[in-house]
Amino acid sequence: MKPPQGDDERFLREALRAARRAPAHGDVPIGAVVVKDGLVVARARNRREVDHDPTAHAEVLALRRAARRLGSWRLDGCTLYVTLEPCAMCAGAIVLSRLPRLVYGAADPKAGFVGSLGDLCRDERLNHRVQVDSGVLGEECGRILKEFFRERRRKPTG
Repeated sequence: MKPPQGDDERFLREALRAARRAPAHGDVPIGAVVVKDGLVVARARNRREVDHDPTAHAEVLALRRAARRLGSWRLDGCTLYVTLEPCAMCAGAIVLSRLPRLVYGAADPKAGFVGSLGDLCRDERLNHRVQVDSGVLGEECGRILKEFFRERRRKPTG
């Protein structure tokens, strides 16, 4: 059963709060939270730059933390909220964690693999499919990314 839209927005705002902390260490502002029974069990932001780890995407880190906290790699009954459409690696991790539901904000036409370039989460050839709800707070989620990249393109003065 899908939670009310207000819950989706509330938890996506939690992911946005995590995302806003990522630029402090040079990472792209993407945040994720895992929710079970109405409670946040894990949150994460991108940490590729600070950890020097190409797999340190917000989604993967949040899934790892949730699995540790819940004591199982199977994230039955959980929902992942993420500010940007997951890439192929993250979509694969979502499927492998048996996550039943994904909610994301902004689409990623260059790297997204949950509808944009492909759709790993709903591929009927796999043994698990994920319910996906997209576009929740999409404009706000997209705006923080645009601002981040606009700032990075600015040349230092002087």
